Amino acid sequence: MINVSNSTALAVGQYYFGDVKVVERLPDRINASPAILMDHKKMARLLLRAKILPTGTEIDLDAIAKKIASSLKDGIQLSKYTKDPLAFGLYFITAEFSLDDRDGQMDSLENTIKAIEGVGEFEVLGASRASVDVK
Repeated sequence: MINVSNSTALAVGQYYFGDVKVVERLPDRINASPAILMDHKKMARLLLRAKILPTGTEIDLDAIAKKIASSLKDGIQLSKYTKDPLAFGLYFITAEFSLDDRDGQMDSLENTIKAIEGVGEFEVLGASRASVDVK
């Protein structure tokens, strides 16, 4: 059995639940074992917006997007993409990805995309929790 002080429980409660009032009603010392043994299989999802630049103007961006969607792994999904103009006939892909909020997901995504023929650069524009709109 692991005992933690009420101040530790307050800090943990505020971090995980955002509401200290619930935790303030806890006894002076609590058993932390149930918190450790809880099922944490549900993981937050992230929405990530990225800019993908091709190696040249002759590259078919739709074909690149299809290759990206088919080669993603580890629960990463291409939600949607658009083709946007950059300059002088060069277009780039603005892509939205859905991925788990866990270690290695961003590296996996970046390595997968950079390995596709025709991709020049990969730049993350923004990331947020799935419950929040990425703008």
